[in-house]
Order: sequence, then C-alpha cells, then structure tokens
Amino acid sequence: MSIQDQPLVLDENFSLKPFPQVPPNAASHTALIIGGGVTGLVTAWVLLDRGYHVTIVSKEWASFTDQQRLTSQIAGALWEYPPAVCGQHTDILSLQKSKHWCMVAYDIWEAIASDPSLAALAGVQMRSSNFFFPCPIEELPAQHQKMREIEGSGVRGFHRSRNSIHKHGIDPRYGAVDAYEHLAPIIDTDRAMEWLMLLVQSKGAKFHTDTIAGDLFTQEQDLLHRFSADVLINCTGLSALALAGDKTCYPLRGALIRVLNDGTDFPKVESSLAITADAAQDNEIVFIVPRNDNILLIGGIAQPGRSELDLTLQSPEIKRMRTRAEAFLPGLKHARLDPEYPIAQGLRPAREKNIRVERELRTRGVMMHGREVEEPSRIIHNYGHGGSGWSLSFGCSADVAALVEDVLHNLPASTMRRRQEELVEMEESAEASRAASVVRDAAPIRARL
Repeated sequence: MSIQDQPLVLDENFSLKPFPQVPPNAASHTALIIGGGVTGLVTAWVLLDRGYHVTIVSKEWASFTDQQRLTSQIAGALWEYPPAVCGQHTDILSLQKSKHWCMVAYDIWEAIASDPSLAALAGVQMRSSNFFFPCPIEELPAQHQKMREIEGSGVRGFHRSRNSIHKHGIDPRYGAVDAYEHLAPIIDTDRAMEWLMLLVQSKGAKFHTDTIAGDLFTQEQDLLHRFSADVLINCTGLSALALAGDKTCYPLRGALIRVLNDGTDFPKVESSLAITADAAQDNEIVFIVPRNDNILLIGGIAQPGRSELDLTLQSPEIKRMRTRAEAFLPGLKHARLDPEYPIAQGLRPAREKNIRVERELRTRGVMMHGREVEEPSRIIHNYGHGGSGWSLSFGCSADVAALVEDVLHNLPASTMRRRQEELVEMEESAEASRAASVVRDAAPIRARL
C-alpha cells in the first residue's frame, strides 16, 4: 500500500522564502534530479522544503542570449485548465490528475503574484485570460464541460460574456460569437527560470552540469553511488525517450512570434486571448499572450513528430500563424518584432499516454539470504507534460514527493493507475473508520437517553 499523498501547504511543508521550510541534517536523504527545466527545478523546490538534500544534474541550463533557449523558456506559460489550447489529452487518468495538478499550481502562482516584490522577481502576474468560440459553447460539448468545471474549480474571476469580443477589439468577421474569461497566472519564463534557479540554490540545491545518456535503469546504481543519492528523479522531458526507454515520447513542435507591446503601434494588449484548435473553424490555434509589460507572444502551432528547429519568419506555418492572429486582432498588423528574439521555437515533450508521474516499474534480481529476490528500482519519473509544464509543475512535484516516501519505505512500485486506486481505497477506508467512530461515540448518548 502506498504512502498517503501530502498536499503542498504554504508555511507548513512548502515555503516561498529563500531557505528550506524544513532544514536538512546529516541524516537527511538525498534526491538526485535529472533535468534542469521547470519540472526539475520545481521538484527540487518541493523536496528541499521537506528537508531533503538535492542535487540537480542537467546538460544545459536556462540562458538569456539570442541563441536557442530551453523548452521551459520557449513555453507560452499561460496557466490553463486542461485540456490546454495546444493539444488534447488522450489518457483519461492523466486528464483527471491534471485537473488536480493544475489547481495546485494555480494557488501557488497566485500566492507569488499577490506579493508585488516577489511577483517582480519571479515574473508572475495574474491577468484576465479569455477564450473565444465560433458558436455558442453549448454546441461544443467538450468545451462546455471544461467551462463548467472551470466555473466550479476555484479559479478567480470567471465570467462568461459575449461582450468580451468587442471589449478586446476582436474583428467580428473572424467568427467569434461566444466567450468566457477568468484570472490566470501568466509567467515571464526567462525571469521565472532565473528566479527558480536562484531560489533552489538558496534553499540548498547543488547544480552539476553533465550529459546523462542511455537508459537510467541500467546505470541507476552507478548514478546513485556517484552522487551519494537515495532516490533518482527523471525530469528530462523529451529525453525520456532514451533515458526511460519510453518509445511513446515524441516532440510536439511549437513556435511563437514575439512583438513589442508598448502601446505605440497598437493598443497595448493586457489580457491573453485564445481560440483552441478544436474550437477553431480551421483547426488552427490563435494564442495571444502578454509575456511581460513589453513583449507580446503570438501563436501558435502544434506539430507532432516534428523535431527540426528550423522555422523562420518566412516559414509557411509561421506566416499563416501571424495572418490568423492579425485577422483575429487587426491591430497586430502594425506590430513590430522584438529585435532581440523575434521568433521562439521549441519541442514540447509529449507522450502518447500523456503525463507520467510514477516509479520505474522494472525490477532487478539481487541475492538475499542465498536466494534471488526482485528489488524495486529507486527511480521516479516526472515527464510527458507536453505544453503544460508550468501549469502542472507543483501538483506533479507534490505527487513525486509522496513517491519518494514510497521508495524510502521500500514499498513495491505500482503503476500510476494502480496507485490512484490505492489512494482512493485509503480515503474510503479512512472515511469508513470516521463513520464507525461517530457511531461508537453516539452509542453511549443513545444509551443515556
């Protein structure tokens, strides 16, 4: 039976302060994290605040030049309730879990945004996020269901209104006839990655630059020994194709045009504006998001299986992407490109069964008391987030922390689905115990009456 998940609770097992909520000591366990993107950094943050020593190994880190940047930096980084704009979930369990994971992240990003000085350091703002539809939402069952779930989720500022079309200057000829909005975290990924790196280092994380190649399972013991670690966490995104031997991983190429958003050439865009692929008449995305106070992102595309980072402003799909955005929001026809970084492109780490947050299921035979027994791996996987890494980061990392406890208690590994079933069984058992306790406590009262 698995250890019960422990939610992230600010100032109890999780902290926004630049030191660990629970300081480690010489006896504390060490976690080795492979991967230096947002998933790896947030996983490190969660474990550091629970008193672990943490080492992060990555072949590259966030950079801030005109060269290719990390996928985590390329991301649109608009918080979204799943399924996100850039693609649909194909696995029901992953979708169900994602609806919980995203709300964990929502609350934490909102807490960061509520502190003006911290928000400025982290590059996080709460802004109006608007979604438009070519017909009444009721005619799109999946989108209608999503809207109803958002309305009841605890997301702030939900409002459905067709007036959003006029308010934001959307060209009525584009065909948008219905809309809703809510407040959502919007993250300046360059600033946020720099802040995350400094934060986890201040909490005690060690950074090590190295390229780990090949299946992690076959080199698990060597890596744990090399870094004096007790558990290994795979946060390598698309590299899990090789490092986890997971042939269901694939690239989902994306790109964004970056334009100046200073109010000079068109009315400053203060809110995100989007039409999802399944709601668009041409099945192509409109994705307009203010990155920060000066840059606006225009997107988007989602090209499964394309791994070449060779797009330019003259590529046909990029030209179509800009034409769609300009038809949708005509003021963008006058937009000037960001001279420092006009086009951002990257490979979203997609997976056929979507997100994988589970332990390595392969075991190895070891001799014990003269006979061979199967020993569970000490690897935990946290990858396959597609375009939703920023939206799901904290929720997934909380689940990883529970799996780390499983490993350290030498519990057998189970699939993501079976683990969810175990947690439900534990909750039902606890509820039954509480009900039985109420009955026992009431019995003497009835007897006195």
